[in-house]
Formats: sequence, C-alpha cells, structure tokens
Amino acid sequence: MPIKTSSAKNKGRKLQQWTRDLILELVPTLEPDDVKSTSMGAGGEDVQLSPAARKSVPLTIECKARKGIAVYGFYDQAIENAPAGMEPVVILKADRKKPLALVDAEFLLKKVTGK
Repeated sequence: MPIKTSSAKNKGRKLQQWTRDLILELVPTLEPDDVKSTSMGAGGEDVQLSPAARKSVPLTIECKARKGIAVYGFYDQAIENAPAGMEPVVILKADRKKPLALVDAEFLLKKVTGK
C-alpha cells in the first residue's frame, strides 16, 4: 500500500528539522534564523544556511526520507567489518556517476563543526 503524499512529506520534513536542530546544537553561536528547514516542494537546498552558518557548516544539504533505501545493507556490512573505534564508510558509484561516500550524519556534522 503506497504511502500518502502528506505522510511522505511529513517524513521528509521531520528529517530536515532533525538536521537543522543538530546543526544548531553543534554550533551554539548560531541563531535559529541561521539554519532553516525549507518547505516541502521548495526548490534548492532542503536545509538553508545563512552566511554565518555556512562558515561553520560548509555543506549543501539534501534530505531524503524513504521507507527503504538499499544503501543501508551496504552500511550494515561496513559496520560489521569495522574494527573497534573505526568509523564505517561506504563508497558508492553508479555507472557514469561520481563516487559518493556514505557516513553517519552525526559523525559528518560533528567532524565539519569540530565538535
């Protein structure tokens, strides 16, 4: 049974808000207006950063919340194979696409912000 559009948008909104809240927690010098979750269907970045926020978090953030995403199996395998104390990373590449790195979101944001 397919998910309702409103439910799908709510899942995406919650992920954007979680990301916004984590950035504000990790960079306490930022004001709430420095990091904004965009409305569903709006073009551009899902989490908008002010110039002040972009200095601390030099990223452009796109959020995707789905029922099932195949990469979780790859990530679970990386976790199982990771020696103690090592951060699991998955390098992904599709045909004719640039390789991407998959890491834990909190790990990434903590590294970028130095927390």
